[in-house]
Amino acid sequence: MPTLNLFTNIPIDPVIASDILKDATKAVAKIIGKPESYVMIVLNGGVPIAFAGTEEPAAYGEVISIGGLNPTVNGKLSSTIADILQTKLSIDSSRFYIKFYDVERSFFGFNGSTF
Repeated sequence: MPTLNLFTNIPIDPVIASDILKDATKAVAKIIGKPESYVMIVLNGGVPIAFAGTEEPAAYGEVISIGGLNPTVNGKLSSTIADILQTKLSIDSSRFYIKFYDVERSFFGFNGSTF
């Protein structure tokens, strides 16, 4: 159930999007310590974003998970996702924010119920 929502102002080619989804899924699963079969990545390209007063390439991300998040994990996730965005979309890490949410099971729905 870890979910990574990524938003960027860069239009994303479908092939690059597929690469980002695969790389991010593997990274989130490995770093948080959950199976890949539980991980969801949502990628939104071409979203209007201004950061530091400009519309230069930028991104915003949110990681939501039931457990598994802590300062060490969050730092690794932030660095790894920033590296993916730099490599695949040329977004500098100084133009990327990411927020982490560690939620209770009852606040995460799946299969018509909650965890």
